[in-house]
Amino acid sequence: MFIETSITNGIATITLNRPEKLNAFTGTMREDLLAALQSCERDDAVRVAVVTGAGRAFCAGGDVEYMASLQASNDTASFRKLLDTGRDVVLQIVSMETPVLASINGVAAGAGCNLALACDYRIASEDAKLGETFVRIGLHPDWGGTWLLPRLVGRSRALELCVTGRMIGAAEALAIGMVDRVVADLASETQTFARAIADGPPLAVRAIKRALNASERNDLRAQLELEAEQQLRCFESEDAKSRIAAFTRR
Repeated sequence: MFIETSITNGIATITLNRPEKLNAFTGTMREDLLAALQSCERDDAVRVAVVTGAGRAFCAGGDVEYMASLQASNDTASFRKLLDTGRDVVLQIVSMETPVLASINGVAAGAGCNLALACDYRIASEDAKLGETFVRIGLHPDWGGTWLLPRLVGRSRALELCVTGRMIGAAEALAIGMVDRVVADLASETQTFARAIADGPPLAVRAIKRALNASERNDLRAQLELEAEQQLRCFESEDAKSRIAAFTRR
């Protein structure tokens, strides 16, 4: 299996497991990743999902040898299927109410970079490297790169990274906003943050993600109305009642 999922105490860890090829997507990996994310969304026991890679890479993107074989056979339809599934993975991550963390343990290139960018929060190891490397092989960014990247780093930086295809180290990625934290002990720090989310009130946590997504299209008045609606739902929940009661007993 090139995609492995484990669930422990509310934390689902989805691991891209093709380390000998730097976890580059091949075969049904995209479909299997999508299925794993959908399963996390359906499972009420999952409070947070973590996406990471096995070995020394997060994900090196698409398997270039496979793409070359599609070109050789003029199989554009199969290539389009890859694009469609990548699109579906990104939309799944963004639309699902369960928070999704990217734990970037090494190289995140091309589709692997944009997989990380689609996640709600990105924690990177000190030796992680990220890059919009599509142009190096004459291709255009997919997996939402031209939408996600400029919103994180600004249009001009996004342009520079996309047209040069250069890889950047973790420190630069942090400085420009591509990642949110750079840590020495990635596994430990990822678990600590995931645990904090998993231990939080699930109704409120999911509502927060929903509201932050909506803020990208709402004006202030619409966002205030959404906040009031979600606040009332949380206020009436058993979770809020028990937590407020515990707070008042301190």
